[in-house]
Amino acid sequence: MAIQFTEEQLNKFDKETIIQLFLGQQAQLKSIDTKLQLLLEQVAVSNHHRFGKSSEKLEVENQMAFMEVDGQLVCFNEAEAVAASTEYDEDTPANLTRKKRKGKRAQTIKELPIVPVRHMMSEEELIAEFGENGWYQLEDEIYNRYKYTPAKIEIEEHHVGVYKSKKDNHFKKASHPGYLLRNSLVSPSLEAAIINAKYVNAVPLYRQEQEFGRYGISITRREMAHWTILCAERYLSILYDYLHKKLYDYHVLQADETPVRVTKENRTEGDKHYMWVYRTGKMYRDQPIILYDYQPSRNASHPKEFLKEFEGICVTDGYQVYHTIEKERENLRIAGCWAHARRRFDEAVKALPKANRKTSLAYRALKQIQAIYREENKLCDMTSEERLEHRQNKVKPLVDAYFSWVKTNMGRVPAKSKTHNGFSYSVNQEPYLKVFLEDGDVPIDNNSAEQSIRGFCIGKKNWVMIDTIAGADSSAIIYSLAETAKANNLKPYDYFEYLLTEIPKHLDEKDQSFCEDLLPWSDKLPANCRKRP
Repeated sequence: MAIQFTEEQLNKFDKETIIQLFLGQQAQLKSIDTKLQLLLEQVAVSNHHRFGKSSEKLEVENQMAFMEVDGQLVCFNEAEAVAASTEYDEDTPANLTRKKRKGKRAQTIKELPIVPVRHMMSEEELIAEFGENGWYQLEDEIYNRYKYTPAKIEIEEHHVGVYKSKKDNHFKKASHPGYLLRNSLVSPSLEAAIINAKYVNAVPLYRQEQEFGRYGISITRREMAHWTILCAERYLSILYDYLHKKLYDYHVLQADETPVRVTKENRTEGDKHYMWVYRTGKMYRDQPIILYDYQPSRNASHPKEFLKEFEGICVTDGYQVYHTIEKERENLRIAGCWAHARRRFDEAVKALPKANRKTSLAYRALKQIQAIYREENKLCDMTSEERLEHRQNKVKPLVDAYFSWVKTNMGRVPAKSKTHNGFSYSVNQEPYLKVFLEDGDVPIDNNSAEQSIRGFCIGKKNWVMIDTIAGADSSAIIYSLAETAKANNLKPYDYFEYLLTEIPKHLDEKDQSFCEDLLPWSDKLPANCRKRP
């Protein structure tokens, strides 16, 4: 609390005392100003999160920035690169002003079934128009229109032939599809539709119940939840476990997690529960795998168990539990995420008045990270070996220069500011942020994992919470197969219908090699499961 003096008291102080009082008040004002700036920054960041755009795109300027590192001048913003910038942007769709491609409509409809609809004049109309025998017919004018048929539900009444021997009285039934769930009306096609609506299109079960009601069908959300959990546990979990083993065949994985509410769980481990996601590295474009894993907490035991047989590099967002696991294992290495390093500076810049942004240290940090991304974006179509060589020759000097600059300027900003937070994150994560320079298969950031978990995040905004542990586990299984299907250019509905038709045929088999034919990239899948190119 500030001490107040009267004018009479001040007049009695000597010069030395007055100086000390002034210096003390000066320090106090500086402290107040620093705290005020931090508070204003927090308010600006909060307002941006609530009302601002989610894009992290940084505008490009035709200027050049150089820095001396180890006696060499490193360019952070080459003019020729600016002209053809492929700036990193997490949320904005690419090529918003893309020119319309010729022949796209014909390509889109060429494989759709055609139902001819004829519009012809009657003979009476022709005579009235042209007179008796006063016309001949030219080639038809043809145009196309989509025809949409709303969903309809029918009852399949299966008649299974039953036969009895005249000799020994034994019975035999004709071959027929197995029951998905005995004594239930659910079929692979109906369950696939429920799964596709909830886990792909984010339509909660209560809204599906309302939609069925509009068709005059009584299918409750309780029934749908029961069917979905049982199908996930009995059938889809088999392929999930098979994909989990396949995941270990890859050298680079990516991981992320997001909180989820589970209403009926015993809260002994706290109120927060998490859906974790693990996926194959971004550089592996063929046969990607995306797996979700529900857990009641965020502690290290969960990724430790999930990755217990994995040997290689895992890209993460800097969460400490992964570093703890890395210290315990010799065959696991953790790589960092440059998007998370960048994000802190992006928030700092957006919290500043527009007039002050381009002169800030946060903006300069963004420009340097932009240059790193720009050089990295040139490597997309290279082989792993070519990418590694290019990173060592072109990207590494930029990275080294960035860290040298960060350490030089770290003391110039308030300790609790967003800019200082960005500097601290970069310095603390430096060993992990440099891992991508040593392996051509390691991506520069963890955006692919964040994008893979986005479908779940969109869904939970609609259904808000998961009711039970069984529901959370089944959701993890189904989201895994749905996201893996989408990543492999499959149509989720058709794929789920096929899985729920085929997997029940193999439940009695101890050998799970049949799963090989059900993998999203298997050439044994029906053609209708695949999206057209």
